[in-house]
Amino acid sequence: MNRLDTEIIGLLIKDGRLSYAEIARQLGVTRAHVRDRVQALVDSGSIEQFTAVIDPEKLGKSVSAFLDIKAAPHAIEDVAQALADQPEVISLYIMSDMRSLHVHTLTDSYDSLLGFASRQIYGRTGIVSVECQTLLKRIKNRVGGPRL
Repeated sequence: MNRLDTEIIGLLIKDGRLSYAEIARQLGVTRAHVRDRVQALVDSGSIEQFTAVIDPEKLGKSVSAFLDIKAAPHAIEDVAQALADQPEVISLYIMSDMRSLHVHTLTDSYDSLLGFASRQIYGRTGIVSVECQTLLKRIKNRVGGPRL
């Protein structure tokens, strides 16, 4: 990836709907060159997808919870996959201690969060412990850039 690719990505992070012509105008290159570079970034996997960033509260998803789940090491992959398949789970990470999952969920109510926990966490084989915190206020929210 070169300087131009980095600049193109920076513009697309700020506004994924920018046209090739507008990106080209801002960077002083041709529209065809921008189109080719964006396609190369997609083909290489540097750009995984183009998407919209949605305010979850506008969709009725007002409860944002972060769960730190400890799992038995032999079960962590199975637990992670089972939880990742649930619509309430927005993001899920296996942490470096190889027995922890960091899970972000969005639900429409605390009752829905409790229902998710009852169905998917309580009594699930391989889960050792769970800590849950809900979001009070968003200060900064990632809307683009590297996926972590």
